[in-house]
Parts: sequence; C-alpha cells; structure tokens
Amino acid sequence: MYLNSIFHNPERLERLINIASSSFVPLLEGAITYTLPLTVITFTIGLVIAFFTALARIFGNRFLRGIAQGYVSIIRGTPLLVQLFIIFYGLPTVGLTISPFPSAIIGFSLNVGAYASEIIRAAILSIPKVQWEAAYSIGMTRSQAIRRIILPQATRVAIPPLSNSFIGLIKDTSLASLILVTEMFRRAQEIAATNYEFLFVYSIAAFIYWVICFIFSIIQGKIEGRLDRFVKTVGGVR
Repeated sequence: MYLNSIFHNPERLERLINIASSSFVPLLEGAITYTLPLTVITFTIGLVIAFFTALARIFGNRFLRGIAQGYVSIIRGTPLLVQLFIIFYGLPTVGLTISPFPSAIIGFSLNVGAYASEIIRAAILSIPKVQWEAAYSIGMTRSQAIRRIILPQATRVAIPPLSNSFIGLIKDTSLASLILVTEMFRRAQEIAATNYEFLFVYSIAAFIYWVICFIFSIIQGKIEGRLDRFVKTVGGVR
C-alpha cells in the first residue's frame, strides 16, 4: 500500500527523492559529529569503569565487593532510558544541572561499565587456576600475574562480547535524542517533523545505523580472525 502510493504517484516519488537528498547529509553529519563520538567516548570510559569494577568484585575486600555489586545491580536492574532521565531531568531538581551531551556521556558510561564489568569478570575467571599457580611459582606477585599472564588471555576471551556491546551501544545512542542531544536520530526527528514523512525519514536513519553497524561487524570479524591465528600459532597448530 505504502509502496504503491509512491510508485504510482510521480509527484510523491519526486518529493521523497528530494527529501532523501536533503536529509541524508544532515543525518550523516549527526552520526559523525555526535553518534560515533558519543559511542567511542562512553565505551572507552565504560571500559575503565568496568575493569576496576571487575577487579573489585574478584579481588576486593568485602567493602569494595559490596560497592561494586551494588553498582552493577542498580545499573543492570534499571532501564537505560530511566538512568538518562534521572541524570538530565532529575538532578536539576536538587540543584545539579548538566547539559545534554555530558549527561549522555555519564549515563552511557555508567551503563557500559556495569555490563562490561561482567564480561571482563567472566573472562578473568575463565582463565584456568593453573595459570595463576604457574605465575606464582616463578615468583610473580598478584599484580604481575594479572598484568603479564591473566589479562592477555582474558582479553582474547572478552573481545567478542565487548565488540558486540560496542555495536549495541551505537544503536543505544539513539536514546540520547530524548535528552536533547542532536545525534542522528534527533536529526531524523527534526527533519520528519517538518515534512511529516516519518516512515521514510526514519527508514533512512535506520539504513545509516545498519551501515555503520555492518562496518564495525566486519572490523570485529577481522580482529577476531587475527586473534584466532595468533592463538593457533602460539599453540603450535600452525
């Protein structure tokens, strides 16, 4: 029905072509200037938070473990959108006003940190105990064993799920539009509000999201392939 209304109406088809040509660049600009930087910044900060949270849950004392577990439980147990709204709309009621982009960075970083910490924790715990014993047997301290023996192996285990989290974060950044960050989906909302072609404009935005995620999926596959070759070479298979 929708396609018939387009192809059987030359004027409407021409209008949609003009909308596509005029909206593609602003949408792409929103992706380059906000969506991708927001993704990279928050993922990087989130990984730092995740690393120390994972270490606190594995090696920390009861107090540190409690804080880390509480943080992870709260973030994983509440919707990301609610977290963003609390930071952007809720904090001003207690006198703390944060502009849209920093609010998004804080919200997404805390969210990534909680979920990624579980990935990193599982990766570290997946390393056989004999690796720890071997490190201790040659005189390494715990920090040396973690840095030189455990983390290199855990990184190989953690990269695939972390890569999936990064790709998922690209799509999740569309929620930042609801706290007034002018990323790609916010641009799509503004464009659609002027021409009322919501389905068409949102479909263009969805296509750009898909292309970006597809590119990063290819990069992820190449990274995993290189790691697999390295593991096989070290293991003496090749």
